[in-house]
Amino acid sequence: MPRRHRPATAITLAVVAVVGVTACAPAQPDRPQTGYPWHTDIVSTTFWVGEVFDPNASDGSQRISTYDSDWLGSYGGCDGVVDGDTCRTEARTAADDYFPTRMTPRENPFYLDLPFDDVNDDEGFATRGEVVPWADSAPYAAIADDPTQSLMKNRWVVLRKGGRTCYGQIEDAGPGEYRDAAYVFGADDRRPANARYNGAGLDVSPALNGCLGFTELDGDGDTVDWAFVDDADVPDGPWTRIVTDSPVR
Repeated sequence: MPRRHRPATAITLAVVAVVGVTACAPAQPDRPQTGYPWHTDIVSTTFWVGEVFDPNASDGSQRISTYDSDWLGSYGGCDGVVDGDTCRTEARTAADDYFPTRMTPRENPFYLDLPFDDVNDDEGFATRGEVVPWADSAPYAAIADDPTQSLMKNRWVVLRKGGRTCYGQIEDAGPGEYRDAAYVFGADDRRPANARYNGAGLDVSPALNGCLGFTELDGDGDTVDWAFVDDADVPDGPWTRIVTDSPVR
């Protein structure tokens, strides 16, 4: 389950109107053209498998995720440094392909979350066939009505910060909101609905933190541009050393 939660609110008519728009923002010379809208200057925080963000909150632990009830086990352990009973983050460098230095991951260390839960949130599940752009495409069309499967888990996202471009897979939902379809799928570059954590619109893993050159290991002052990208358009890189293909668990 995601770690940062606010009580869900109904999707407004504005969401449907925005999501129905298919136009994309103009591509910049150094920005990959993905066929999906770009979201620009979005505050990103950092999270990691094994982190306990708030032990008193039902969604305060990254030992589980929205899509995996044993994320810690599936991943292979703490995605960082074990310090007593604590799993803390660490700096990642290109010398190690931004991989963790104290463990060997079983899944892609280039992961992130976005604030749309299409499995555990009833409204997210009910509307995903309408708002998720690839819901009508194979293989997703065949599972759109299956509550045990996700249209979001393992999808690729391209991220840019300054002159750096990196890729990651969606493995959780958040931060702060779980049904922000207007932001996640909209084409008008609107701001995230989340008001906490400096208005963050996504969390990224330590690998993406290092790859993108964040100024803080665990802060809320870094911003990125991001867009969805189809599997076939993901270039080779450290993010393809291990590709996560596990189902919802």
